[in-house]
Amino acid sequence: MIIQSFNQLDALRSAVFVVLLSLLFGLEAWRPRRVAVGGWRRRLNNLGLIAISTVLVRIAYPVGVAGFAAAWHSGLWHHVAVPSVVQTGASLVLLDLAIYWQHRAFHYWPLLWRAHRVHHSDTAFDTSLGVRFHPFEILPSYAYKMLIVAIFGMAPIDVAIYEAGLLGFSLLTHANVTLPTPLDRALRWVIVTPDWHRVHHSIRDDEMNTNFGNILSLWDRLFGTAREEPRDGQVEMLIGLPEFR
Repeated sequence: MIIQSFNQLDALRSAVFVVLLSLLFGLEAWRPRRVAVGGWRRRLNNLGLIAISTVLVRIAYPVGVAGFAAAWHSGLWHHVAVPSVVQTGASLVLLDLAIYWQHRAFHYWPLLWRAHRVHHSDTAFDTSLGVRFHPFEILPSYAYKMLIVAIFGMAPIDVAIYEAGLLGFSLLTHANVTLPTPLDRALRWVIVTPDWHRVHHSIRDDEMNTNFGNILSLWDRLFGTAREEPRDGQVEMLIGLPEFR
């Protein structure tokens, strides 16, 4: 059952990836937020990173399945009497909170930053950036999430829902698309939008170290890392790291 659930997770993530990637690439071509730079070679390089990471995760996959199976009947959720719908909601929120702090750790600890800087080194901002992660960022992230899942004994379906949502938001929040300003302003009170997350990719350190949220913007507002707009504006701001420009 556990292995079947993980296979379903893979299928769901793959479907989300293909559909959203195609849709967002089309929207970027039709109505870009900023002038597109880098061309398809850069995009293909970014997409190549996810292929490498997928292979590495496949190697770690048996360990993850074994750990998940061992935790399935021993986590916190199996010792508290709450409805399954409450457990699902709590699991999704807790996973997003955990990934918020993981993101901050990758900026704070030098060894982790060496891997995460690959994501920030791109001087363009588009959907392909949503999968531009060094393989040695993916593996510790995978292990960290498995630990959280094990502690709480989260249901496979809940993990599948969050993982699909995380991938979808990673693509969406890096998209070079234009949202109507009133819609963006309303959405960002709850969830991360492309304009909100673009600030995090600013070349300025004080802006890059803000807006760490992945799905919910709540965490940045709660922990004092929120920034509404970049100093130079969304269109004129510089993206990336100084040494790569």
